[in-house]
Amino acid sequence: MTEIGKKVKKAGDAETSRKKHLPVLCLTALGIVYGDIGTSPLYALRECFTGRHGVAPTPENVLGILSLVFWTLAVIVTLKYHVYVLRLDNEGEGGILALMGLVRGKRKRRKGARWLLIALGVFGAALLYGDGIITPAISVLSAVEGLEVATKAFDPYVVPITVIILVGLFLLQRRGTKGVGSIFGPVMLLWFSTIAVLGVGGILREPSVLKAVNPAHAVSFFHRNGGQGFLVLGAVFLVATGGEALYADLGHFGERPIQIDWFGLVGVSLLSNYFGQGALVIMDPKAVSNPFYRLGPDWALYPLIVLAAAATIIASQAIISGAFSLTQQAVRQGYLPRMEVKHTSATEIGQIYIPVVNVLLAVLTIALVIAFRRSSNLAAAYGMAVTTTMVITTILAGVVSRERLGWPLPAAAGVTAAFLVFDLAFFGANAVKIAHGGWFPLVVAAAVFTIMTTWRKGRELLNVRLRGPLVSVDEFRKEVSSSRHVSVSGTAVYLSIVPELIPGALRHNFDHNRVLHERIVLLTIVTEDVPHVPAKDSLEHERIDERFHRVLLHYGYMQEPDVPKALEGVSVPGLSFDPEATSYFVGKESVIPTRKRRGMALWREKLFAFLTRNAWSAISAFGLPPEQSIEIRGQIEL
Repeated sequence: MTEIGKKVKKAGDAETSRKKHLPVLCLTALGIVYGDIGTSPLYALRECFTGRHGVAPTPENVLGILSLVFWTLAVIVTLKYHVYVLRLDNEGEGGILALMGLVRGKRKRRKGARWLLIALGVFGAALLYGDGIITPAISVLSAVEGLEVATKAFDPYVVPITVIILVGLFLLQRRGTKGVGSIFGPVMLLWFSTIAVLGVGGILREPSVLKAVNPAHAVSFFHRNGGQGFLVLGAVFLVATGGEALYADLGHFGERPIQIDWFGLVGVSLLSNYFGQGALVIMDPKAVSNPFYRLGPDWALYPLIVLAAAATIIASQAIISGAFSLTQQAVRQGYLPRMEVKHTSATEIGQIYIPVVNVLLAVLTIALVIAFRRSSNLAAAYGMAVTTTMVITTILAGVVSRERLGWPLPAAAGVTAAFLVFDLAFFGANAVKIAHGGWFPLVVAAAVFTIMTTWRKGRELLNVRLRGPLVSVDEFRKEVSSSRHVSVSGTAVYLSIVPELIPGALRHNFDHNRVLHERIVLLTIVTEDVPHVPAKDSLEHERIDERFHRVLLHYGYMQEPDVPKALEGVSVPGLSFDPEATSYFVGKESVIPTRKRRGMALWREKLFAFLTRNAWSAISAFGLPPEQSIEIRGQIEL
């Protein structure tokens, strides 16, 4: 695996392309990267005063809250993510699984420490599913609640309208975002421009709010409010939710467009709007019930509601697409079973749709809206998953900066400790939300973490069990040469877990049918801890004898395996792949949970057996032609 900063030619070409299309990338990134954090003004400042642990909207408290908002965006979003974490790419890709791949690639670390870091990374990834459920619910619900500002007659219809919007959003996923994706950037450009103008208008009416930039106001806020002031950090943190997306979407846009958007528009717009809302609350404390919508003129209320709804739909779309991408990475890295993945664009590789994930997200998101009914209630559940993920990201980033970038230990430890001070403060403030809804994302994360670790451990145990009765290639060749069997023309490709051993499908086929093809390829698919493997390095071939060949196909965890296409590149004496004369054999194991062997707890073995039964077929996952593929089943005790 190459070190950080050593890009393969493909990555270099991608970077050149990004520079050429920089304006388009900047515009597109507004909709994908900044949708979540960009819609936080709808509810974040309001919750600081009206939430479960809110404080009185006095001028002193407003300045204190705004000071906390300013320094949260400055330290967490700007310094931590833009200046620090964005540089820790895994060959151009970002996100917590990419970071975990860098950590996992370090083989010399002690086993216990390595396992703990990987477990942290897996749990951090699992937490993002909880965030993916809550974000669409709270974002769309808070936008629709703007109707209540116009008239209380809309009160009974807020939840139904929200549910209808979310149902439509999840139904559209199967069609992809290619058709409407082109308007995401312009809509978000209009959104950020609008909230900036509204904010500046509020600041001009009460310029004293600009004093909040002085951190002394944050210090005096804590001194004045004590423990209550600390708990308000749980609401203040809402301004930074979505910060993780900056890193997760790094592979789609690159560092420069993301940073240009933040420093040139997004950061300024958010701060302007928060300070404008604060100015309004100082002038009229009653406006604290919904300062975002009350910041604009009366005539602009309904257009603003429509624009906010569009922005929250775009933010939700980005979160849902991120969940699809995260799932695909987890499958490739062996933490989730294979699932059906549909590509919704013929030109954009990242445009995918995973039906089972979409259904689960839809059901849980809509259930949240119906159960909590108000965005204020959902705010109590929001933040717990994100703060935990940010703590994990800081820890993993510290390890990577030390081991991959070669930072001196004092520097790596110092930076990590400094960011952990902020992360743990927000984590502690959000922890009190657990009893009031914060348990939900943790339960979701615990369930996903259990599935991911069970699948990973189960596959390791299954591979050990499968090796037991298998023989080496040399032993099998001797057996074949001394036994009677029928040779048939053509090429047989057998998927093999262990390159040195005969796969179970070949063993069963020979034992029961006594038939062998004139050419046999033992194919092993290897997923590396890097996003992409260059084409020139993706295929290894070894000729064992006139009949047997060994082929290894290497893929990155962001690549889609296409075995027939990859094998077309094999050009060696005695082996060619005629599509009409090639058959593919795949083993399919039926797992039998048992107490006889020492492996996992029985309930985990039953869970693994269930996941195995429902995993997507390897035939479809690896692009094998169904009419030329044979699945050979067997039973094995775990």
